Amino acid sequence: MITATKERYDLAIVGGGVFGLWAARAAVKAGLSCVLIEKGRIGAGSSGGVVGVLMPHVPERWNGKKAFQFAALDGLSSDIARLEAETGLETGYRRSGRLIPIVTEDRLAHARAREAEAKTLWKGGAAPYAFKVLEASPFAGWPIADAAPFGIIQDTLAAHLRPRGILKALRAAIASRCRIMEGALFQRFDEAAGEVVLANGSLLAERVVIASGVEAFELIQGMTGQTIGRGEKGQAVLLKGKLPAGLPLVYDDGVYVVPHDDGTVAVGSTSERVWTDIDAHEADLAPLLAKAKQLCPALEGMEVGEMWAGIRPRANKRDPVLGLLPGRTKTYIAAGGFKIGFGIAHRLAVALIEEITGADRTIDVPETFRPAAHFASLVA
Repeated sequence: MITATKERYDLAIVGGGVFGLWAARAAVKAGLSCVLIEKGRIGAGSSGGVVGVLMPHVPERWNGKKAFQFAALDGLSSDIARLEAETGLETGYRRSGRLIPIVTEDRLAHARAREAEAKTLWKGGAAPYAFKVLEASPFAGWPIADAAPFGIIQDTLAAHLRPRGILKALRAAIASRCRIMEGALFQRFDEAAGEVVLANGSLLAERVVIASGVEAFELIQGMTGQTIGRGEKGQAVLLKGKLPAGLPLVYDDGVYVVPHDDGTVAVGSTSERVWTDIDAHEADLAPLLAKAKQLCPALEGMEVGEMWAGIRPRANKRDPVLGLLPGRTKTYIAAGGFKIGFGIAHRLAVALIEEITGADRTIDVPETFRPAAHFASLVA
């Protein structure tokens, strides 16, 4: 039998991944009493991976989503600097830039057009950023010259971090001001009673934010009868091996090579819409690793430290979902952000808490992020 407790909070956040943790940080900074509910452990889902790329959208066909992500990536360095200073923990964040091999004449022409657009679209931030075409990589053998027969794109906006490092820092930042409940399974929220029902008890909250990754879509389906997102499996591998300091990440046709500052190199990732289990498989990762080594021979001989797999949340309309759940008055959602979640979660969190508290808006959220936009696409 579930017995209601006397514990009462302004906000209950369901999900201990990057969205939930940044939302909790924004909530406590706004003065809200907060509880974070995680069914497993912090970072147990797709946020606890190994890759950590913060890769901007290509500067073309500009829209609200791309502009939002640009502003988020531009401001992330200062937000992380404050987080690291406050906690004394390193997140592995570095604005390393990105190198993309150009393999055909058509792609070269396309890259030159984007180079011109970046001069207009990638400005107004804390620093000038470029999407420029070079004859060869400025880093010898990174990637190998044969991989870029028509030159190479150098993007100076891209960055990377260690996913588990930033989750650890965010947890430390909120630990004294937000109750963290691990191993607590959320079941439902009774808005009228303000009761958050868990598998083994309950608590009281004024509002709830659903930020539990792919499970958020499952919870929403239970609440509304509609499906606005799904999971997509990704696999990656973490290599042990020190590389020269200051190398950028390399990206080519779905393969990321990310040199972290702790003596590891992440290689990712697969993108699987259909899967039979949630485990990492050497057979799936072998082609990925082979291509990475072909791109960057410096990886040869490195030991595999970890194989990772996770189910990443992907909204059907691709854009993240942020705001009040249609038909509800006190239940909010923060989910999606497929492949760009780590780069925008901090900005989405502030926008969400501004909405919840009624504070003056400092961040405009594209209409395509709003829940109504996602539900409007569904046929009843």
